[in-house]
This record gives sequence, structure tokens and C-alpha cells, in this order.
Amino acid sequence: MVENETMSVSAGFPAFEFIRAHVRGHALHLTIDRPDVRNALHPPAHRELARAFDILEADDALHCAVITGAGEKAFCTGSDLKYRAATGDAFVPESGFAGLAERFGLTKPVIAAVNGDAVGGGLEIVLACDLAVAVKTARFGLPEPRVGLAASGGLHRLARQIPMKHAMDIALSGRLFPAEEARALGLVNQVVPAEALAETVEALVETLSRCAPLALRATKQMMLDGLDKPTLAAAFASEFPAYRAMLDSEDAREGPLAFSQKRQPRWRGQ
Repeated sequence: MVENETMSVSAGFPAFEFIRAHVRGHALHLTIDRPDVRNALHPPAHRELARAFDILEADDALHCAVITGAGEKAFCTGSDLKYRAATGDAFVPESGFAGLAERFGLTKPVIAAVNGDAVGGGLEIVLACDLAVAVKTARFGLPEPRVGLAASGGLHRLARQIPMKHAMDIALSGRLFPAEEARALGLVNQVVPAEALAETVEALVETLSRCAPLALRATKQMMLDGLDKPTLAAAFASEFPAYRAMLDSEDAREGPLAFSQKRQPRWRGQ
């Protein structure tokens, strides 16, 4: 399905209305396209993102994904509360907010390109991604308590990713905090000027593309699933399907061969 040229993921599927999706190389690029509501998500947008991540998960030619928001002001500002109030529809897919937050079996890396504010569910998306790059002007936060709600899944991820006192401060205060604080807390990997975001993310995708795709999947599965084991010894003793698939792959033989022949490996993802 995927070659080096850019192609539309919607080919062969219903056209997306609230997101944009295209493939470049082996990376799926997703853009939340609701800038008029600061890229807040309503049920139709959730369904489209869930479908896009289904495509990512199912297609072996796709090795990673990038998610960002349209415009320069917002990455995603969470749920579209005006839509919810007007319709009473609060649907979220089984795979969680944005079709990602509860997709626990996804072994392909996902990068958040945080082009603006990531608040509420927007921060939950960032927390669900494996890597994140943010522009200097981006703000982060879980303001749900200020509108009578709790951040739900975002709370569980936040408490597992940063020290508890910092997590409680963010969750209980509902305050917004700047990108540099997010970087200091470990919520994002890099903070860059807005004009450097696309180039920085593309360089990150290129770095991933130099690695064997099955090795990336095994690495992600072992790190995340290993944390669910009760002890370090139990993690070492566990079986991880992606790791076994990697060991049995042609790529596992190609890597050492390419190294011995002093050439770049030709990954096939199988």
C-alpha cells in the first residue's frame, strides 16, 4: 500500500471530513481539522480518528504516525462541549479519546506534533503518544474540574508519567502551563519555534525510519507491557509477541548482515 510518495489514506475508505490524513514514506500523518473550534473533538471526529488509527494498526506498510492540529493556535482543546450541550451526544470510541487514548495494543510509535494548545483531551492525546515535539507558544493543562468534570483517562496516564505531586498540581488546579514546563516534566521531548516544528518532526520520523520496523514495535511493546508486570524479574520472564515476531523475521537476519557488509540495511518489515 505504501511507497515513498505521498498518498491519501482515504483512498478506498469514506472521505474524512474532520481530519486530514496522508501517508509519506511509511508514516501516517494525521491532522485534526477543526480550527474554528480550536480542534476540539466531537463524536464524528472521534470516529474518523479511530478509523485512521485502525488503518495504522492493520497496515504493516505503516511504521509510525504523526498527529497534529490545523492552524497555529491549538493542537486539540479536548471535547467540543458546545456540541455536547446542543446534542447530548458524548460518544467516545472504545479505543478512547481521539481513537488513541485507550488503544493499549498499538505497538507502532506515534508522535505528537503539538502546534498549539493541548488542553483537556488534547493533553490526553499527547500523553498517549510515544514522542512529542511542541512549539514554544503551546500551553498544556487538564482544566476539566473548572467545568464540573474530571479528566478521566488523562489522570491515569499523567500519574504514571510524572511525579505524583506534579500530577496532582496539574489535575487539581486545572491550570494551564507552558511548553517549557511540559518539557521539564517530561511530557514532551523537545520545544521548538513554530517555524521549526515540521522540520523537527520530519527529522524524528526519518530517525525512526532507519530502524527496523519490527524492532520498533518490539521495543514499544516490551517497554509498555513490561511496566504492567509486578516485578522486574516478571518482566524479564514474560513473553512479548512483538519481540518473538522480530526475532523470527527476515529483518533480524538482514541487520547483522548489513552491518558485516558495511552497508545500510534494507528493512522489509517481515
